[in-house]
Amino acid sequence: MSDNTSYTTEEIARVLKISKLKVYDLIKKGELPSYRVGKQMRVDQSDLEAYKQNARSGMTSPTSPLAFAGANRTQVATHSGQFNSKATGNNLVITGQDMSLDILATYLERSQSTGRPLRSYAGSLDSLIAMYQGESDIVSTHLLDGDTGEYNLPYIRKILVGFSYVVVRLLTRSAGLYVQKGNPRGLLEWSHLQQEGLTMINRERGAGARVLLDEQLRLHGIPAASLSGYEQEENSHLAVAGKVARGEADVAIGTEKAAKIVDGIDFIPLIQECYDLVMLKKTEHEQWIATVIDILRSPAFQSELGSIHGYDLTETGTIIYET
Repeated sequence: MSDNTSYTTEEIARVLKISKLKVYDLIKKGELPSYRVGKQMRVDQSDLEAYKQNARSGMTSPTSPLAFAGANRTQVATHSGQFNSKATGNNLVITGQDMSLDILATYLERSQSTGRPLRSYAGSLDSLIAMYQGESDIVSTHLLDGDTGEYNLPYIRKILVGFSYVVVRLLTRSAGLYVQKGNPRGLLEWSHLQQEGLTMINRERGAGARVLLDEQLRLHGIPAASLSGYEQEENSHLAVAGKVARGEADVAIGTEKAAKIVDGIDFIPLIQECYDLVMLKKTEHEQWIATVIDILRSPAFQSELGSIHGYDLTETGTIIYET
């Protein structure tokens, strides 16, 4: 195999039989030297083989913070195609799925006052669990607690027990039902999901939209087993919206933004959800936490985010909770 062979984070995860988040953790800790090509992180074959050899010899492991010789740098591609070295220990892993996080990562990279941001894509619950396990520095979450009607904090408090953290509002947005054009089934509220013969397409476990659906089913006394298609899962708002548009399902749960992108569906807004950022408070995090909050409150960032349909930025940059 060519010495020029390199692997994406997804390919590394399959080879090592670990999660993609664990791959980012190895990169962050300096155990896997990596470099950026556009928005994608890559690892050379030689560095992967060196990591595997060191793992076999006990010098390092997927859960060990020890790094092998020469792994204290990340090569970062510049616009000229050359590569510069940067310490991997300064990288920030941002976990979540909304495009607002990609924009935030761009602003953080431009700021030059924080570590280089790496993006990891996971649902809200998985993102919080990744933070608990030390695999992410900034996570996003939009999780509804049906009993209180409160977003995010009930889950954050339960998962990040013993941690000190700050929760900052990124945005609010409408969530509800994707239905076929013209809404032929007349779906206008959560209770209508118990219609006989209704078919749906669901989000993956741990996604905020999945939690929203499960909470509404519980509150309205609708058994999940009664919904045809409940076990059929897709990993994004666009994917489930597309299924509805193609007539493969009558309904799905998602946000308004995707409904403006996918032709052939209507959107029924049912709730205004809070999309928040969680950052662990540590002495070494103080500088970049301040930078993140400054970015969120900046006119430039809000102007760019405001151009995306469906985002309400009234509270963007507001500290919602701080331990």
